[in-house]
Amino acid sequence: MKKELTVFDNPRNVKRFLLFFYGCLILLLIIDPFIHKHGEFPWEDAPEFFAAYGFVSCVLLIFIAKLLRLWVKRDEDYYERL
Repeated sequence: MKKELTVFDNPRNVKRFLLFFYGCLILLLIIDPFIHKHGEFPWEDAPEFFAAYGFVSCVLLIFIAKLLRLWVKRDEDYYERL
């Protein structure tokens, strides 16, 4: 049976997508200081605060998930033994 090719099976398309994605990220970081924000706390008015906050939050969630995995993980045959 033949596998259907998708858009991202072509390495050239993946490279184009990544260039577009990173270009959008850089554009957003450049225009961020020019957008007025209505922060409730003074540190929310710092440039690139929300980008840094989102990045740090994502990294912390990954580490917390790795720690929780040690506690929640079951053996491979856990459900077969029931």
